[in-house]
Amino acid sequence: MAVFGGANLGSVSFSSHLLNQQSCFLSCPLKLLPSSSSSSANRTSLLCVVKSFSGSVTADTDTSSDQSSNPLLREDAGPSRMSTDWKLAKGYCKSGDTFEGEVEGFNGGGLLIRFHSLVGFLPYPQLTPSRSCKEPQKSIHEIAKTLVGSVLPVKVVQADEENKKLILSEKLALWPKYSQNVNVGDVFTGRVGSVEDYGAFIHLRFDDGLYHLTGLVHVSEVSWDYVQDVRDVLRDGDEVRVIVTNIDKEKSRITLSIKQLEDDPLLETLDKVILKDSSSGSASLSSTNGDTIEPLPGLETILEELLQEDGIETVKINRQGFEKRVVSQDLQLWLSNTPPSEGKFVLLARAGRQVQEIHLTTSLDQQGIKKALQRVLERVP
Repeated sequence: MAVFGGANLGSVSFSSHLLNQQSCFLSCPLKLLPSSSSSSANRTSLLCVVKSFSGSVTADTDTSSDQSSNPLLREDAGPSRMSTDWKLAKGYCKSGDTFEGEVEGFNGGGLLIRFHSLVGFLPYPQLTPSRSCKEPQKSIHEIAKTLVGSVLPVKVVQADEENKKLILSEKLALWPKYSQNVNVGDVFTGRVGSVEDYGAFIHLRFDDGLYHLTGLVHVSEVSWDYVQDVRDVLRDGDEVRVIVTNIDKEKSRITLSIKQLEDDPLLETLDKVILKDSSSGSASLSSTNGDTIEPLPGLETILEELLQEDGIETVKINRQGFEKRVVSQDLQLWLSNTPPSEGKFVLLARAGRQVQEIHLTTSLDQQGIKKALQRVLERVP
């Protein structure tokens, strides 16, 4: 993968290696909480909730069967009423409308919420982050217990009548209210909610002091340094500052960056990128006619394609150097912050510790060069 950018220009992906973050909805059977996580009184209360519905679903104390959810039905709910309510649930799912549902119980995986004659399932990850962040010392089951009897705004995210699955989300129900106050470039203080191999989910703190929305910092946006494992840098509960880099309103997703709040260590010339050796007073730079410098893997094809772009006359590797740290193992192309001067422009390419300076002769301005490079990267496999 290659990317290019600059401190003021952002970055653009090379080969289509995009994170497709799918919403993860847990699916759990209705069951009694084990004694280790609930008091005897609480178990009795939950048992009463289960017994007040049809026996078509059996309360199960086996925590190993946590992977299927079936809505409970009222004893007096006939087939016609059930069918009508499933149609209504499907309508909510399609329209995205929000409804108010009462919490009637909870189990190991989420809340049980009334939807007319049905009971839907709201997985704990689909609660608004403000609930866990407000009282971080409490377990999720302790928080769930306090919610029984309350009414929550929720959206239907799955209404599967055949498999009797009615999945709900409070997080998505509140998205429109709070996302309208979020813009690309906004800076938030956030709390790390969870860390995955591909990045970290950050709960964003708003002016009221509560954490209403969650965004993703991809592993590539955690630090300018090469990050092999996000867990080496971030842990659950850490407080961080992030900047919003993208908002996908259709998919209700916010993309964040930590590193873009820091100065880009890659400056506009090799003389500034490659630090001088304090003992010798010289930098590890190699200045040649460029013919003897072997292009970084994948760079030669990109340079050949650049020559096919209108407005770019010559492309030449001028010199190279070696950094003291690894910023990324992937090939990266960076636009200079300095606009073209007398038809000359500089690109920097780097992979691992190696950096190469590329001189362009061009009639294009900085934005034109960026667009040309974007087209090239789309063509190169």
